Amino acid sequence: MNPVAAGAMRPGALRPARAALAAFALGTATVPGFAPAGFAVLPFLTAAGLLWLWQQAATPRRAAALGFAFGMGLFLAGVSWVYISLHEFGAMPAPLAAVATLLFCAFLALYPALVGYLQARSRVPLAGRQLLLIPALWMLSEWLRDWIFTGFPWLALGYSQADTPLAGYAALAGVFALSWLIWISAALLLALLRSKGRMAALAGLALVFGAGYGLKQIEWTPPLGAPITVSLLQGNIPQEMKWDEARFAATVQLYQRMAADAPAQLTILPETAIPRFLDRLDPELLRALGQTARAHGGDLLLGLPVRDASGRYYNSVLSLGSAPTQRYDKIHLVPFGEFIPPGFGWVLAVLKIPLSDFTRGSLAQTPFVLAGQKVAVNICYEDAFGEEISRVLPEATLLVNVSNIAWFGDSLAPPQHLQIAQLRALETGRTMLRATNSGMTAIIDHRGRITAALAPFTRGVLNGVAQGRSGATPYVRWGNAPLAALALLICGLLALRRRKAAAPA
Repeated sequence: MNPVAAGAMRPGALRPARAALAAFALGTATVPGFAPAGFAVLPFLTAAGLLWLWQQAATPRRAAALGFAFGMGLFLAGVSWVYISLHEFGAMPAPLAAVATLLFCAFLALYPALVGYLQARSRVPLAGRQLLLIPALWMLSEWLRDWIFTGFPWLALGYSQADTPLAGYAALAGVFALSWLIWISAALLLALLRSKGRMAALAGLALVFGAGYGLKQIEWTPPLGAPITVSLLQGNIPQEMKWDEARFAATVQLYQRMAADAPAQLTILPETAIPRFLDRLDPELLRALGQTARAHGGDLLLGLPVRDASGRYYNSVLSLGSAPTQRYDKIHLVPFGEFIPPGFGWVLAVLKIPLSDFTRGSLAQTPFVLAGQKVAVNICYEDAFGEEISRVLPEATLLVNVSNIAWFGDSLAPPQHLQIAQLRALETGRTMLRATNSGMTAIIDHRGRITAALAPFTRGVLNGVAQGRSGATPYVRWGNAPLAALALLICGLLALRRRKAAAPA
């Protein structure tokens, strides 16, 4: 019988168009599983729904189409804020920004499409595909998305579990392990609908979540030194006004006042809080900010662009105050926002983004020595990459992220970014301090808990304490390599076993 006809006759199977629409709806419904809604159970249910659709697919192409539809729903609903950045703040014409956003989401949707295609081609029995192969393939797809074309790991499913028992696995194997476990759990949920194996499925779910809860109780990193006082400044300067020269003096005065009213050992200003090159600043401004920090018995971290003698410029953070001046230059730059990839120079004629061709900082940079701690600074988008944050560990005792997410307006991006930072704290066993221009400014402890935060789109100072920590979690020591190797091994063994079974005697 024709396989397409067989698929159409399968009990409960949907017609291809309806199945694709259902997959798209499932992808869209996954987004409230992430912050700010935080319905963490949703990714389990939508993944189970996609598993069911995949098992109905008559051909690998149909399975790929379902994966693509799921991905389009996920990314169009989840990262549509890219349009805001391109159009509202990048001055790209609305039709062009819409097309660019659609193409970007379509590219991201190719990853779940590839998972669908490969699992359907495998011919592994259904139980093996759903419990072993698909979770491994999905993990590999997210891992590839983490670094291909400089990477875009946003909406990796594991981020949705920052506040659930599965978060216990983060220190062990990172956020992609959480994604893997979501798919295993989804397969077990689907097994509950079958007449056989329900008790085994329940036992499996209890094991996954019980072990996660147990892992959450482990103190992977011991405290180091006394807690330090911190003040995180949120200026809430609208993006359309940030680079206006006429407002420069007002911006400087605002942050000077806020810093003066923030008597902490470590005061942190957001990314490019001072929107002018360091070499164009009045030296008196830096002297005054440094004096303010010293008067409080501490140090201040200041975000600003820095230009060298050859004209190259960097997105940087400078320390001022009691300790010697130190500098960090951003390493992982955002394509088109902070650098233009080769062959795309024409984009500069369309996008009106200030300083859109930064130079990458050196990989050899070391943590700042401040207030008796070693502070690892990262800038905005950099904290989306777990292995890059781990690069300066276990030497660093505190993590600091400075951001300007005003580029994305009042969208899903700021709370999603905060949730990403929670996973970095969990993976590293370190406190993460986030100072942002417009939100979400927050203190996240080493267990990934948000202990204090400022309301978004408000002006204020977040005062609190931060405990430095030493040591290394298993994830810091080994990164994503063991998990990726395990996934590849599973895929390889399943392929080899099926080939042997299909070989003639």
